[in-house]
Amino acid sequence: MEIPILKLKNILLTSIQSDMNDDDALKYQSDVMSTLEKSGAKGLIIDITAMDIMDSFMARVINETARMARLMGARVVLCGMQPMVALTLVEMGRELIGVDTALNLDKGFDKLIKMINEGVD
Repeated sequence: MEIPILKLKNILLTSIQSDMNDDDALKYQSDVMSTLEKSGAKGLIIDITAMDIMDSFMARVINETARMARLMGARVVLCGMQPMVALTLVEMGRELIGVDTALNLDKGFDKLIKMINEGVD
């Protein structure tokens, strides 16, 4: 399964629209990192609005993707987390370290632009 990665000015936008198996998740991670390197984007938005469930492996992949993007100099915002996904992450004891969050894509985009413009770490 191919997850689209769109470039809007200096920001990459990815939207995970369906459940992924482990191989798909790792390919997604690789594709995001490759696109980030080639584009020189300063920000990454990971939209998970369509995800109803998240297992521990997917949580780890998203967290690692965000951390890798940060190491490459990009700011990261995860947006659109459903309440049940948040509950599941808390119950699993999973934290998304180094990932800023936003309620929806619109707020995520605004937050990321502000972070980039202000040089917020």
